[in-house]
Amino acid sequence: MEWHYRKFNELSNNELYNLLKARVEVFVVEQDCPYPELDDYDQKAVHCYLDIKGEPAALVRLLPAGSKFEHPSIGRVMVAEKHRGKGYGKEVMKRAMAYITEVWSEDSIHIMAQEYLKQFYMSLGFRQASEMYLEDNIPHIDMIWERS
Repeated sequence: MEWHYRKFNELSNNELYNLLKARVEVFVVEQDCPYPELDDYDQKAVHCYLDIKGEPAALVRLLPAGSKFEHPSIGRVMVAEKHRGKGYGKEVMKRAMAYITEVWSEDSIHIMAQEYLKQFYMSLGFRQASEMYLEDNIPHIDMIWERS
């Protein structure tokens, strides 16, 4: 079990393939949501993920301020189905938030959260910052975290 933080150009071909495959399995196949998973933001991102026996168990994509939103953002948050219920979702988010605040020295974080996960993100200190909207036919809300 090993945590990784990789910029796009630091990912090996196998790492990139495994991350994209895991995201497609969750966001496209499992959620039955055909949408453009490859969106031209991966190249700007830091990819934080937990590798267990050569497979990504949990991952997020960190985008610097000004790349997609005014503030840095965390997106593509997922835990592979067989690794759920072990606290990896909360752990990967805490690591992502720490990276943004410690490495990038940022004081706020923007996320586009699936609405059903609102309480999960609130438990990490995020607050709702928009009304519900549909993103790829899935209810979402914008949420913001700010350093106290």
